[in-house]
Amino acid sequence: MRIPLFHVDAFASQPFTGNPAAACPLDWWLDDETLRKVAAENNLSETAFFVPGDCPEDGHRAGHYDLRWFTPRGEVKLCGHATLASAYVVLSELEPELDTVRFETRHSGTLSVRKEKDREVFSMDFPAILTQTCAHPPDELIRALGPGPSPSHILQANETYFAVYDHESAVQNQRPDFTRLEQLHPYVVSVTAPGENVDFVSRYFKPSYGMPEDHVTGSAHCALAPYWADRLGKSQLHARQLSERGGELWCEMAAARVILKGHAVLTLRGTLDI
Repeated sequence: MRIPLFHVDAFASQPFTGNPAAACPLDWWLDDETLRKVAAENNLSETAFFVPGDCPEDGHRAGHYDLRWFTPRGEVKLCGHATLASAYVVLSELEPELDTVRFETRHSGTLSVRKEKDREVFSMDFPAILTQTCAHPPDELIRALGPGPSPSHILQANETYFAVYDHESAVQNQRPDFTRLEQLHPYVVSVTAPGENVDFVSRYFKPSYGMPEDHVTGSAHCALAPYWADRLGKSQLHARQLSERGGELWCEMAAARVILKGHAVLTLRGTLDI
């Protein structure tokens, strides 16, 4: 079997920045273990798989697909950058005459992605995730965050801890203990602070899922954007993730949804033989 394979740098305007994701269009779903093995072979933080969505009357509906995401270790419930990568493949390679694609997912509902008029920016319509204060954060989390300033407070949502700091430098200089972080599974950790030249900054650590630090994390911004929108009193925000590769997002609150905007760059096109 030959599977089309695309590598796309998401939330990036030039190659080798942002977050690389693999996108694999399929004609039908393969079994879960094969999907995981393909993701492990790609060895990126996430590989997205999508199949055409069916219409009872006339087969595939243009711009409609079913979408799933896998890390090298297993399936995840929501992934932003691999959704952006998939949308890039559909709207730039498979159906370039379209400007919108709709993805049906198993755990996060319908996700739509629109290519903006300038054809360079993609807007993703995602569910907003509301955080709550973590009244009793585990001791292992505090130790795992490593030396340096202590967070001003810790939030949690959807098996993610959000450590909030007062200054961007605390996030930039974070040196977590990944062995301790891995013991928090299934929880992962995001650290965030007000930005100096943007509204807020963040980093994202998920060693128990096979990736010590994620480069740019769209799904985390489904929670970060509502938090910072409320704290800063504004509905449109400019965010930067301070990983080694770095990446930028523009976030807009829309009731119970978050619009995440970013660029994408194709870096590889090929096939995988299995």
